[in-house]
Amino acid sequence: MIELTLPGRNLVLELHHLMLDLNGTLTVDGQLIPGVKERIKNLKDKLDVHLLTADTLGRGAEAAAELGTKLNRVDADRGNQDKKEYLLKLGKENTVAVGNGYNDVHMLEEAVLGIAVIGKEGCSVEAVRRADIVVNDINDALDLLLRPKRLIATLRA
Repeated sequence: MIELTLPGRNLVLELHHLMLDLNGTLTVDGQLIPGVKERIKNLKDKLDVHLLTADTLGRGAEAAAELGTKLNRVDADRGNQDKKEYLLKLGKENTVAVGNGYNDVHMLEEAVLGIAVIGKEGCSVEAVRRADIVVNDINDALDLLLRPKRLIATLRA
């Protein structure tokens, strides 16, 4: 668990789950971005990690095995809704969501903390609009969770 209080907002975040989009967020052209595997390994001591993907490039199972996580497939036509439903089952008040695509919009908006990643494959404008934080690289997003005081500096009132 990661717990932090956001000054000036009377908000305490108690994070238990990390929902991650795969393509364009953790990978570029289906390949894990360097540094992701090590960061996910360190985060698994603090958070339950959930990997969600429509698996456009067919490398989801391989990426999940490399990360030591379970793969959760979403429907290519209703991935946005599938991800939202998955989030609601986990508990949106204890979940941080990280993604880059249009099919990540609902999870980014509904999660207690949504982080949009621009990355090399770009980022949906709607994902940026609905996220609490926007970063340029997945490793920056994961480092926010590994060093939560960075979150306080960004999200305080």
